[in-house]
Amino acid sequence: MRRTLLLFVLFFFCFILFSQDKKDTIYLMNGNIVTEKVIDTLLGAITIYDTRKDNKKIHYEWDQLYKVSFSNGFQRYYYYQDTTIYNWFTRDEMWLFMKGERDARKNFVSWGTRIGAFSAGLLGGLSGTFWTPLLPYTFMAFNGITKVRVRPHAVSDPSLVQYDPYLLGFERVARQKRKVGAVIYGTIGSATGLGLFLIFHKHYPEHLRIQFLRINI
Repeated sequence: MRRTLLLFVLFFFCFILFSQDKKDTIYLMNGNIVTEKVIDTLLGAITIYDTRKDNKKIHYEWDQLYKVSFSNGFQRYYYYQDTTIYNWFTRDEMWLFMKGERDARKNFVSWGTRIGAFSAGLLGGLSGTFWTPLLPYTFMAFNGITKVRVRPHAVSDPSLVQYDPYLLGFERVARQKRKVGAVIYGTIGSATGLGLFLIFHKHYPEHLRIQFLRINI
């Protein structure tokens, strides 16, 4: 009796497992990966359900797709090399480029940019002058010139750093993240410095007040 009950339970769970819809894997050109069941591939796009909203569909145009790996094992590539539409990379090179984007999006953090932008914003805000917005955005501009360092902890596979497409993809996303980080932390620093200025500027030494006044003029 126990053996029969155990077999029934195992059969029940296996039935539930295999009755569920197998999901497909969608590789987007921006480096993101979406795992969801494809419900339509017509009219120049593939369609899936948005799991965050009931009965809402998401459409990905073909030029947004690198490939789709279907649950039955079939793979369909949507990216192809064509310089007339600015697809300069081969299919393998684009895969490396996207891998670099994914690694940078997941692992790249520039604390130097964040600290520098916050410090520049804080100093500008403490002055209570036109330096308040100018310093952090000047820092952001010069920060974009510096080289992006690909550190070992940010790389999913060390062998990939020998390929230029991978490095280009990593650098592209890393520069975007540094720029966004500089804007956010520079703004926070400016707001903090300006708040401190409004509270404590009356207690500034006299020569600092005169200097700030001259800057304003």
